Amino acid sequence: MNKFGKKIVATIECRMTSSRLPGKVLKEACGKPMLELLVERLRRVKAIEEIILATTTNSTDDPIVSLAKRMGVNYFRGSEHDVLKRVLCAAKSFDGEILVEVTGDCPLLDPEVISQGIALYLHNDCDYVSNLDPVSFPVGIDTQVFSVDLLALADKETDVPADREHVSWFIRRQPQRFRKLHLPAPQELHWPELGLTLDEERDYKLITNIFEHFYLEFKDFSTYDILRYLRANPALLEMNKEVSRTRVQ
Repeated sequence: MNKFGKKIVATIECRMTSSRLPGKVLKEACGKPMLELLVERLRRVKAIEEIILATTTNSTDDPIVSLAKRMGVNYFRGSEHDVLKRVLCAAKSFDGEILVEVTGDCPLLDPEVISQGIALYLHNDCDYVSNLDPVSFPVGIDTQVFSVDLLALADKETDVPADREHVSWFIRRQPQRFRKLHLPAPQELHWPELGLTLDEERDYKLITNIFEHFYLEFKDFSTYDILRYLRANPALLEMNKEVSRTRVQ
């Protein structure tokens, strides 16, 4: 089936009730919420036609909806715990056919890496593209691309709690069934031990430092720029080196 001409949408899974860092998606850097900074970076991906904040029906997430309205970004509200269903309904609500799955704890995502993931998906005979299996980029520079129809299949076939919580896990754990392609990090970006995701307060301090270093003068900074900055200032790595990362592999 020809993938070209299909509508590409990005969903951002986000909520205020994180157990380790409540309200983290609206914590600010450079005077803006992390979620707004993430959306700004995602808007640089030319192939993406719609960005949708996939949040919950909980009243605690009303501020996320308010932010979406202020930014002029689409939003969808669904189950807090059935994230697969929430993301699927969000994509379908805006006629999405190809999905770029994003989580709200990755404010430093790289538009170029996501664009490469989309291109890899479009130009190859595959079901799923990611840079997660195995991890080679820093944690938080993630990209996943697959069809909304494939996610609908997962929704019909699985009731496994881990599948419902981790949107793509049903696909990722069946390599014999689904054709997966991997986007590896080039040598200069290979740093899988580095955490650039917003899990704890210590991550917030590092990510804020990175934004404050670049954002006011150079909003379109890349992963390459970030890693060059951190290598030149290794003391910054002490900020969050002890944070435990929980990744579904």
